[in-house]
Amino acid sequence: MIIVRTTLKVFPEKQLEVIQTLLSLIEPVGGEPGCNSCCVFCDIKDKHRLILLEEWETQKDLDQHIQSLRFGVLLGTRTLLCEPPQIQIHTVNKTQGMETVHAIRQNKEE
Repeated sequence: MIIVRTTLKVFPEKQLEVIQTLLSLIEPVGGEPGCNSCCVFCDIKDKHRLILLEEWETQKDLDQHIQSLRFGVLLGTRTLLCEPPQIQIHTVNKTQGMETVHAIRQNKEE
């Protein structure tokens, strides 16, 4: 699994335009082959900091997305940002769930 985190620091007067752009991308990107999830978040400490979080099955799927027009639209928001977008790509080799949390907490209580 591959997780892509894109952080956008938006000019205050361009906030609505960037949000509209991101919202227009979520559903189509989420429907691309290999995309498990695509979500937008707003930092509660800085409302002009937006985070796009995507989850991809394979590197090939992500590569196709990065080469797509949709990704080009995301990169096109650069002129609406206070600073260049920060893109982090994380390759995950293991995912754990709530059962791990319960096991760790149970060990603490013993």
